[in-house]
Amino acid sequence: MGKLEDIVSLCKRRGFVFQGSEVYGGMAGTWDFGPLGVVLKKKIMDEWWRFFVEERDDMYGVDAAILMNPRTWVASGHTATFADPLVECKECKSRFRADKIADGITESVTTEEFLKLGVKCPVCGKENWGPIRKFNMMFATHVGAVLPEDVAGDTEVAEKSIAYLRPETAQGIFTNYKNIVDTIYPTLPFGIAQQGKAFRNEISPRDFILRDRECSQMEIEYFVAPETWEENFEKLRVMQHEFLEDVMGLPADSIHEYEVPADDRAHYSKRTIDYMFDYPNGEEELMGLAYRTDFDLMNIQRESGKSMEYRDKMTGETFVPHVIEPSIGVERLFLAVLSSAYTEDEVNGDKRVVLKLPENLAPYRYCVSPLLKNKPELVVKAREVYELLRKKYVNVTWDDSGNIGKRYRKQDEIGTPKCVVVDFDSLSDDTVTVRERDTTGQARIKIVEL
Repeated sequence: MGKLEDIVSLCKRRGFVFQGSEVYGGMAGTWDFGPLGVVLKKKIMDEWWRFFVEERDDMYGVDAAILMNPRTWVASGHTATFADPLVECKECKSRFRADKIADGITESVTTEEFLKLGVKCPVCGKENWGPIRKFNMMFATHVGAVLPEDVAGDTEVAEKSIAYLRPETAQGIFTNYKNIVDTIYPTLPFGIAQQGKAFRNEISPRDFILRDRECSQMEIEYFVAPETWEENFEKLRVMQHEFLEDVMGLPADSIHEYEVPADDRAHYSKRTIDYMFDYPNGEEELMGLAYRTDFDLMNIQRESGKSMEYRDKMTGETFVPHVIEPSIGVERLFLAVLSSAYTEDEVNGDKRVVLKLPENLAPYRYCVSPLLKNKPELVVKAREVYELLRKKYVNVTWDDSGNIGKRYRKQDEIGTPKCVVVDFDSLSDDTVTVRERDTTGQARIKIVEL
């Protein structure tokens, strides 16, 4: 695992991730995914969907709107409680999230507790803090033909037109629970899954794509009978490890379960496990598993006046299901995958950077090259091989720039598992040289066997 700055440099140099709006000086907390980053991100999301949805018969998908009725966030508690502790330096006026600039405190830290720690401002080095204030992280906007002067001059207009960019994908699932039950009528236990954008106005975005203001989430709300929550929680707990370790290729010894104490759990949770990961900058949360009880559905039932009860097909009993939620941020998983794959070694005395990505995640499965790009007969043959592999595997790239050694180094850096080289022998015996990324070993293989 390399340093964070090495991974950031690789992402920029090889087209994985760029600073958002970079040409205009950037915008904090926003990132753009380049050609290779888009492919890796899509593969991560596709593998999650396959593992948790397509390979199971108790999961259903939705794709809810980003803009939702603002009553959604009143019912969920976000309007009142979705806040971080903001503290301002009186000297330089810089603002920070208090629990991220001091050790040993949580999001519920008080002003008195913070001041006792003697924290110095990361910008000016002074110790002169204002009181801690709760900062709601939802992005607010106004819907409809509303002008700034309308909002400024009329509180009623402002309140009626306000909407929020969703801070999570979960509520889009909960608001569609009744639609799924009425149209699909699934048997408990069952889950509803969603992937999509979420927006959080982070006080101090940091650590590359680990904490940003616009991200993608993958969440499941798994609906269970209240008395069965513990057994279903345990099944999902084990599944998370299977996905992270077996599908994403993350090392098991870099994943740690943290049982979140009651005082630090979200307001809706009766049990939460945070899956922590050893990132280059230290241990940080990768994903969570929370037992949300019937908190969300009961709130929706109260706010909307519509029943959220489920009728058991066997007994006829009606009740409001309880919910277990596995939730993961795509960017956090993206960085975990890159961090685990990033390797530096030596080949023939030369330093080599290589991304040892699992084959199912690598942006390209093969790279095809002619040994010499100025020999038309080699180029034609290489193009034939390239087209054959493209038809079979899709994710195949072509590279004829520089010498063969430089091509290998480039493909190592972007994680391509195999390089296929067409040389003069290929013209007579239909074999090619296949070079392995991790071992750098080479073998002659018949084209038809690729």
